[in-house]
Amino acid sequence: MLACSVQAANKQHTFMVGDKTFLLDGKPFVVKAAEVHYPRIPQAYWEHRIKMCKALGMNTLCLYVFWNIHEQQEGKFDFTGNNDVATFCRLAQKNGMYVIVRPGPYVCAEWEMGGLPWWLLKKKDIRLREQDPYFMERVKIFEQKVGEQLAPLTIQNGGPIIMIQVENEYGSYGEDKDYVSEIRDCLRSIYGEQTTLFQCDWASNFTKNGLDDLVWTMNFGTGANIDQQFAKLKQLRPNSPLMCSEFWSGWFDKWGARHETRPAEAMVQGIDEMLSKEISFSLYMTHGGTSFGHWAGANSPGFAPDVTSYDYDAPINEYGQPTEKYYLLRKTLEKYTDKKLPAVPKAPMPLIAVPEVKLSRALTLEQMIDRKVDSQNPQTFEDMNLGWGMAIYTTTLPQIADKSVLTISEPHDFVQVFVDETKIGTIDRVKHETSLMIPAVRKGQTLRLVVEAMGRINFGRAIKDYKGITKSVTLQTEQDGHELLYTLKDWKIGLIPDDYAHLAKQMAVGHEDLYTAFTNNSSKAGVYIGSFILKKVGDTFINLERWGKGQVYVNGHALGRFWSIGPQQSLYCPGCWLKKGKNEIVVFDVVGPKETTIRGQAQPELDKLQMEKSNKHNNPGNCPDLNSDTPALLGTASSGNGWQTFRFATPQKGRLICIQINGNQDGKLQTAIAELYALDAQGKRLSREPWVAHYADSENLNGNHTLDKVFDLQESTYWQTERNAEFPHLMVIDLGSEQTITAVEYLPRAEEGAPGSIKDFKIFLK
Repeated sequence: MLACSVQAANKQHTFMVGDKTFLLDGKPFVVKAAEVHYPRIPQAYWEHRIKMCKALGMNTLCLYVFWNIHEQQEGKFDFTGNNDVATFCRLAQKNGMYVIVRPGPYVCAEWEMGGLPWWLLKKKDIRLREQDPYFMERVKIFEQKVGEQLAPLTIQNGGPIIMIQVENEYGSYGEDKDYVSEIRDCLRSIYGEQTTLFQCDWASNFTKNGLDDLVWTMNFGTGANIDQQFAKLKQLRPNSPLMCSEFWSGWFDKWGARHETRPAEAMVQGIDEMLSKEISFSLYMTHGGTSFGHWAGANSPGFAPDVTSYDYDAPINEYGQPTEKYYLLRKTLEKYTDKKLPAVPKAPMPLIAVPEVKLSRALTLEQMIDRKVDSQNPQTFEDMNLGWGMAIYTTTLPQIADKSVLTISEPHDFVQVFVDETKIGTIDRVKHETSLMIPAVRKGQTLRLVVEAMGRINFGRAIKDYKGITKSVTLQTEQDGHELLYTLKDWKIGLIPDDYAHLAKQMAVGHEDLYTAFTNNSSKAGVYIGSFILKKVGDTFINLERWGKGQVYVNGHALGRFWSIGPQQSLYCPGCWLKKGKNEIVVFDVVGPKETTIRGQAQPELDKLQMEKSNKHNNPGNCPDLNSDTPALLGTASSGNGWQTFRFATPQKGRLICIQINGNQDGKLQTAIAELYALDAQGKRLSREPWVAHYADSENLNGNHTLDKVFDLQESTYWQTERNAEFPHLMVIDLGSEQTITAVEYLPRAEEGAPGSIKDFKIFLK
């Protein structure tokens, strides 16, 4: 446990809402908060990261409390070691920093299931983030346990905690003031009537669930039109203090897309503007850190798993070093303090390289099986009481003389298909795949489905994200002119948890020479083990470019997931987890490496894609012929920020929404669209879960401005054409099935002047 002798001071203080300002001990106070997440930072580095935030010019730390890391099994709570949130808060106070706590129960944060525990899904009919009796029962137990740690540390009790958040961006999930009110009442009962409670949302939806007795704050990102973001709040509450509770410094990365960055100058300009207007803020993220182990989540619609690094292009990078953004921001924040900022602290560890070592395969996947389940039908991980890891589903096949189509109904998430020992192919949820062709098979041959789960979806309604084979497996073929459909039954399922304790147990039992076994098959999937010798310790980055897909463990610490497709090709290994002399490294590769060597480099590799094809959506075969079609709407958009609705004269049916843009408001060629919705026959928004980016004539890959950004539930991201691409621009969205559409809702970019916003357009339904 980290030593920290600081206790809450005896002197009580106050923090409350005043006239257009927050009041700290009765005096106006502008919150300058740095968002940091204690589970994403090794505990030994906590104080260094806090000091980095202090030296930047921040006066507050803002943090989420992740329910699922504290209660990994129902009823078993852990607030020790890296989960010791109270010690983190005391360290903040020791270093003269206040704290804002965001205890959920839902947090998003690109974290597994948005912070909700997977075991909630064992109750099939549970309604997450609603007044479901079981959900609310468990929420209140969790919040009470957190309160036991943190309620003594509120500012009224002499501690550093000045504000508590109620839920998180609920307007992006639904409209349910009764539910939000119950969460508020729960937190109020724990933290007392004097504690300032607030809720955060977007400017476009904050009134949906805004409660009269809570502070309302806005979330928006670098480059946003700040006056426009607060305009409605100022209209409704002219005397309220203004705060951007998440000012996004960068963005998160997903597997198979370029590393995300945001301009330093635009970030600093936004903070300078807010401070000049005495607007409080929390910079999300000031230091992102790392989603170690299996804690990285996945975005939605569709399934877009997040990488391990949570660098976020933040001012303090993943491994705690100051960046260009850091120094530019520090210079700006110096203008808004009457005290000299502390010196920027030195890193606690140097950056080191680790010589290349070769690993040997110690265990096959089958040897990693912890327990087995027999079932007539496939079961999900949750059905089988498995939170994270993988499962091997096997059954025997019927005689099929010709090729057939194997279909897995909702495979979650990455499936390798084998007949006996022959690999047939993969079915990847990221690519919306559900089927592949199987060659002719003999009766009694074995079908083996190796299913790896990635992070559960952390945003939107899809957070109810089961893992494994979630429905059925079928084989479809033709015989004598008839179509035959086999629904496969009688499954034997082997379960493989991904925690190091399980790996160590399996490695220790029945395998005498772990370092030389299976060397003849060293390129196959399995567990690989080796060691390296260090004369001095330091932070390093384990390079995995030649490996397949899986997780890495060093000295028992789970570093996180890797995947050869990138963009992340190295995993951060903190020096505080290393030691002089011999260090163990274990690679659990579910696909198999091209080479079995490992090295540690002194710099990360966060932006190197190794994909079979481009992630652009420009396949000519997907471009529809619109020349003879009559548009559902021929229109002209308005200029400026904010949502617009394009209504059709009559309802239109189709599966593809095709938008042809013939001109922009600014007269330039480069077009941008932040978000799109389609309205059904009743005028309600269609679910975008089944939507797929079908075709775009142009996409700007710098900054990941691909077509899928128009339905990623994030108003600060956008599709953008390449700078010099000529009109007309064409974008096509596949709705997943034929729908009746009455209107399309359109959101331009959030920056002032809405750069790249459309003017003249046509909408077609195909």
